[in-house]
Amino acid sequence: MAGRRSPQAEAGASAPDLGALPNWNLGDLYAGPEAPEIQRDLEAAATRSKTFRQAYEGKLTELSGPAFLKAIEEYEAIQELLGKVMSYAQLLYSGNMTDPKIARFQQEINERANDISVETLFFSLEINKLDDAVLAKKLTHEPLRRYEPWLEATRAFRPHQLSDDIERLLHEKYITGRAAWNRLFDETVAELRFDVDGQRMTSNEALNLLTDRDPKKRQSAAAAIAKGFKENQRLFALITNTLAKDKEIEDKWRDFSRPVSSRNLANQVEDDVVDALIDAVKQGYPRLSHRYYKLKAKWMGQKALEYWDRNAPLPLDDDRLIAWPQAKDTVLNAYQAFSPEMARIGRDFFDKNWIDAPATPGKAPGAFAHPTVPSAHPYLLLNYHGRTRDVMTLAHELGHGVHQVLAGPQGALLSDTPLTLAETASIFGEMLTFQALLKRETDPAKRRLLLAGKVEDMLNTVVRQVAMHEFERRLHEQRKQGELLPEQISTIWLETQREALGSGIHLPENSDYGIYWAYIPHFIHVPFYVYAYAFGDCLVNSLYAVYQNADAGFAEKYLDMLKAGGTKRHKELLAPFGLDASDPTFWAKGLGVIEGFIDQLEQA
Repeated sequence: MAGRRSPQAEAGASAPDLGALPNWNLGDLYAGPEAPEIQRDLEAAATRSKTFRQAYEGKLTELSGPAFLKAIEEYEAIQELLGKVMSYAQLLYSGNMTDPKIARFQQEINERANDISVETLFFSLEINKLDDAVLAKKLTHEPLRRYEPWLEATRAFRPHQLSDDIERLLHEKYITGRAAWNRLFDETVAELRFDVDGQRMTSNEALNLLTDRDPKKRQSAAAAIAKGFKENQRLFALITNTLAKDKEIEDKWRDFSRPVSSRNLANQVEDDVVDALIDAVKQGYPRLSHRYYKLKAKWMGQKALEYWDRNAPLPLDDDRLIAWPQAKDTVLNAYQAFSPEMARIGRDFFDKNWIDAPATPGKAPGAFAHPTVPSAHPYLLLNYHGRTRDVMTLAHELGHGVHQVLAGPQGALLSDTPLTLAETASIFGEMLTFQALLKRETDPAKRRLLLAGKVEDMLNTVVRQVAMHEFERRLHEQRKQGELLPEQISTIWLETQREALGSGIHLPENSDYGIYWAYIPHFIHVPFYVYAYAFGDCLVNSLYAVYQNADAGFAEKYLDMLKAGGTKRHKELLAPFGLDASDPTFWAKGLGVIEGFIDQLEQA
């Protein structure tokens, strides 16, 4: 594989002062792209899918409860088989999006999997056509009730289901439609290089400089990022316009009232709950982000911060790099103090090479935890640069990974958690790590720096994500009037950012920051994903407050919540903790934690 070490490597690349950074070992899935087991599994999935269709298409109504259970179990087994191959291809591709052979391999796997899954498409469509009384009769078979949450989640889309022929057409064309535009975006960003003071950098490397201690480096990196994306703004605007229009067309056919509604339904959360979250955060802008960034500007001797200084280290921050072994110990020790079981699972990610940490050319930007399939295990992708934020990212993604391991026994159909709750474990992992660092630090000045860093992370998670949600909402609404020019998209971006960040950040009309919408992958891959971060952060703030005042047994209840996977909705999961996200005051409590931290900083 050109340009980077093999993803199957046992040991990782090293970086100055960071120690040996691990590369993941994908051999637990397949030995390599040429492994005969890949074709074996694809052929098995194809054969079983055809047999499944012959056995069950048009016959679900007549099936007894035990026979229906058998059908669901076979469907689940096919999904597991296909999911394993597709996960391997996606992880391999994420490691190097610029290698044409890897890109071709992933495309071939996706096309094969799409063709195979057409055979089983009828199953969910027919489940949604079942009469309620017919399904209720089947569910009198007690073992079948295990799959009731999956059936409910599937049937939630009944009002929005189209004819079988149209559903099949949309399914088959996905690979040459939205998926193709996603691939174009990913590979374009991966191939971009940014000239920062004569040094060619990837987007990861350039974005990392926005947290550098040297203000000149931050400014140079910010200008280079803006220049690189502006040079390609017509392409990014075309991708954005096309996908927004594609969503508008499908939403109209499916009769979704608002662009966000399909995402809310998939997240198993009511529209009014999401609306209450968004409104609460927007009303909190002045007390949260506006106040904090004015405070930070004052600390840095400025009237207002330039956008490249928003995440700059504070003046007294020593900005030391944190080596990988120290990052590992910091996170695992924080997990251990809360739950030895969480730490034990987390340790497997390090000991068994389930993490890919180096920032390498062509690698997917950012970070993620990929659950793969329950018969295997999750993998984490990071771009580790040794900053405190990178340690928090490790804690965040490891939280996802632990959650995915715990939910795995629920099986392929029930282990997946809605995005809103999926972010709970990750942000709770961050909070555990932060509180452990704060407890360990006795120097008041350093405690203040830790607290300020946490506030910035929370503002990025809550305020900035809601601002990005507002950007998406306005963009999709305005796209209904016609294609948007790059400058129009930039105007929406700057308007929503100004509203969120306040006068503490200097964002004039012609700010280069206007193009920064172009690098956000969530807008392309999962429209309206971003509010899930704010949902998770506010939820965790409330959950952690319960933990601080809880008697023994909280950790066990928390792990039970994670083990539930997708078998329960947010009301059921939060009830043991006395929390209810549909309560109008719920979000105010979560935001109050951030406000309290800012109060402490003002008084320091």
